[in-house]
Amino acid sequence: MTDKTSENKITFIKMEEDKEKKMNDENNNTDSITEFGSAKVQNSRGNIHCLTIIGQIEGHIVLPPQNKTTKYEHVIPQLVAVEEKEDIDGLLIILNTVGGDVEAGLAIAEMIASMKKPTVSLVLGGGHSIGVPLAVAAQYSFIAPSATMTIHPIRMTGLVISVPQTFEYFDKMQERVVQFIAKHSKISRERFKELMLKTGELANDVGTVLFGEDAVKNGLIDELGGVSQAISKLYEMIEERKRKVKVQ
Repeated sequence: MTDKTSENKITFIKMEEDKEKKMNDENNNTDSITEFGSAKVQNSRGNIHCLTIIGQIEGHIVLPPQNKTTKYEHVIPQLVAVEEKEDIDGLLIILNTVGGDVEAGLAIAEMIASMKKPTVSLVLGGGHSIGVPLAVAAQYSFIAPSATMTIHPIRMTGLVISVPQTFEYFDKMQERVVQFIAKHSKISRERFKELMLKTGELANDVGTVLFGEDAVKNGLIDELGGVSQAISKLYEMIEERKRKVKVQ
């Protein structure tokens, strides 16, 4: 066998391996979208991981199969992978959630807030209840003009023991949420609690519904925008981080 023939054979094998790797990557990406509502986007500006938080956030109790849910046991490993994988430069979080389990939502929000890699959130449709801390947990947040965010006190379904300790528990849980939101957004604790306890706006509850522009005016969200603006901002943050790493 001549050297040229051997070289051609090696080139052909390498092309087939690259083709197979590309197909596997595409299949894995499709599986991620189907199973976990996530996708990886690669281009010359950087590689971003897109995570969707939709429907109801499922925590310790499994919700009925007809409910559209985001399972925290799926989200937490993804966040660890995004933070540790060298081929992922940033995280884009798309939110359209009615809320859900408070502790699960706060756990996810705390993980997002503690990440070193650039993170950008975008509220589309709605970011209600425990979806509010999830939206503000990112380093920069966007909201669509037509999207809404409902701010209300913590509620619980099922058996509630009518004792002072129950009230204290609710109060402490509520304070955790208020502190987190005030720390990771431009809204003050006083203003947020005022919106949370407002009467007359919600038919069967106390609280406030904020549209996109109102959420920005109150300092809850950084900017009005959509997918294009959120992605552009994320790439900008990725480039800034790469510059800082080079300087170091």
